Amino acid sequence: MAQRVFCALEDEGHEVSVEYARSDALMEDAVMAWRPDLILCPYLTRKIPKSIWRRIPTLIVHPGPSGDRGPNSLDWAILKEKNEWGVTLLQANDVMDGGDIWASGTFGMRPASKASLYRKEVTDMALVLIQEAIEHFGDPCFYPAPQTVLAPMHPLVIQPDRCIDWERDDTETIVKKIRSGDNYPGIMDDILGVHCYLYGAHEEAQIKGAPKKILAKRNGAICLGTSNGAVWITHLREPDRFKLPATYVLKERLKGVKERRIPLYVDPKLKTFKEITYVQQGRIGYIGFDFYNGAMSAEQCVRLQYAVETLREKVDVLVLLGGENFFGNGIHLTILEESQKQGEDGWSNINAMNGLIRTILFSDDILTVASFGGNAGAGGVFLGLACDFVVAREGVVLNPHYKTLGLSGSEYHTYTLPKRVGEKRAKRLTEACLPISAKYAAKIGMIDVVLPSEGYFEALHHWCEALIANEDRYYDLLDEKRDRLETDAESIERRKEEELKRMHSEFWDKNSDFHQLRRDFVYKVCPSNAPERIARHRYKG
Repeated sequence: MAQRVFCALEDEGHEVSVEYARSDALMEDAVMAWRPDLILCPYLTRKIPKSIWRRIPTLIVHPGPSGDRGPNSLDWAILKEKNEWGVTLLQANDVMDGGDIWASGTFGMRPASKASLYRKEVTDMALVLIQEAIEHFGDPCFYPAPQTVLAPMHPLVIQPDRCIDWERDDTETIVKKIRSGDNYPGIMDDILGVHCYLYGAHEEAQIKGAPKKILAKRNGAICLGTSNGAVWITHLREPDRFKLPATYVLKERLKGVKERRIPLYVDPKLKTFKEITYVQQGRIGYIGFDFYNGAMSAEQCVRLQYAVETLREKVDVLVLLGGENFFGNGIHLTILEESQKQGEDGWSNINAMNGLIRTILFSDDILTVASFGGNAGAGGVFLGLACDFVVAREGVVLNPHYKTLGLSGSEYHTYTLPKRVGEKRAKRLTEACLPISAKYAAKIGMIDVVLPSEGYFEALHHWCEALIANEDRYYDLLDEKRDRLETDAESIERRKEEELKRMHSEFWDKNSDFHQLRRDFVYKVCPSNAPERIARHRYKG
C-alpha cells in the first residue's frame, strides 16, 4: 500500500518523501527536515508523536469501516465472516482510531486471504480516500467529521482466536482461520512434532482422510485430513525462522507420504492446490502461475517453461496471467537462504528463469501477452517484458530493479527493457530502485496499455481478441516478430551471457552483498531509517 500511495502521488506531481515510523525521534527529525504540508500514514504500527500531529495534518489509513477501532481489523473481519468491510482515513489525535474522519468507504469481502484483500480491495479503497482527502486539503469549507461517540475497541487477535480444532473444524473453517493470519502472523500448530506457523490454505475436493493426518504432498505443499475432507497447506514457518514450502520444513518426517500428482496445468476452478492453470477461449489461451508471494524456484520455472512450450501448439495468442496476488517477483530467495549450496542453487535458479524467458521470447509461431494483473518485482517484471505485448491492471506497482538485493540481474533484461524505453531510461530505472505505477510504465512505453481495475479480465480478453480480429494484421505482427528475432538473435544471446557473467560472483562469492541482503530480506530485518532514494527522493524519470 505504501508503494502504491507513493507512486500515485508522484504521478500527480506531488513532492513526496518517505520515512519509517521506527521511533518518535526519527519521525520528528524527518518532519523537521522535509517540512511537509500533509502527512499520510498508509501503514502504521506505532503512534505518531503529538509534537507532529498538532502542527501538521496527519492522516492514518485504518483498514476498517467508519466506527471500527482497534488492531487486526481485517483479521477479525475474516474470522467473523463479514460480507462487507471498509477503509477509513482518520486524522491522528490522542485517541487510537478516534480522530476526525476525512473519508471512508466500503467494499465486498471475497473469500480470500488477509494479504490478498489488503493488497487489492483495501489498497484500492485507500487510494480513492487519499485522493479525496487531497482534494479537500486546503479547502476552507471542508471540515472532517468528528467521531462524537466512539465505538469500543476490538482486541488484538491472539493465537487461541485462530487455533484449529482438527477434530471438529471442517475444511472451510480451517481455510478461513489460516487466511485470517496469512501472510502474518500465521496459525500456530504442531505438525509431525514440528512447532510451526501455517500459511497458504487450499481446499481439496477429492482426497479425504483422518483429521490432521498427512495424506499427500505436492510441489512443496502437504495435504491434511479434516473433519469433512482435506486441506492443503503450502508453507510453514518455525519460530525465529522464515517461511518455506511445507516439505522443506518437515523433510524426512514425510517419509512414506505419496506425491499426489496432477497434470502440468489444470482448470483454475479445480478445488485443490495447483500452481499452473490454463483456460482457452477460442484462439486465445490464458496460463496462470500462482506461486506463493510471486517467488519462482528453479523447479517452478522449469514446469512453467514446459507448460508454455506445450501450449504454443494450441493457440494463436498465449496470455501469461501470473497469480492472484503477484504476477511474479523473480528467483526464490527463501529457498536459496535455506540451501546448503547457495551458489549452486542460486545459479540453477537464475538459469532456469532464463530458460523460461528464452522460450517466451523466441516463441515465433504465436503472439504472447503479459497480463500484469498483480504487482511484479525484479525478474517478475522482466518475465513480463519478454512477451510481445504487455497489459497491466490499473493500480499495479512494478519494481524493475535488482540492486537492493545486491544483484545485477539477468532474465534478458538488458535486451527487453531498452527495447521498450531506450538505453538511458532503462539504466535510470534499474539504478534508481524505485517502484513505478502501471500508469507511468505506459507513459514511458515500458508497457503497452493500462486497463481499468473494474472488469479487468473482460477488458483484457477484448484487447487480446483485437490482436487476432484482423488476420492480415495478425500475420504481419508475427512476420515482424520473426524478422526482429532473426536480426537480434546474436545480440540477445550476447547480452544474456554478459548478464550471467556479472552475476556469477554475486552467487558464488561468499562475501558478495547478495548473501547478507538476501538474509536481511528473508528475516525481515528493517533498516534503521528509510533509504535515501525514498527519504529524499528527487528522481523524475
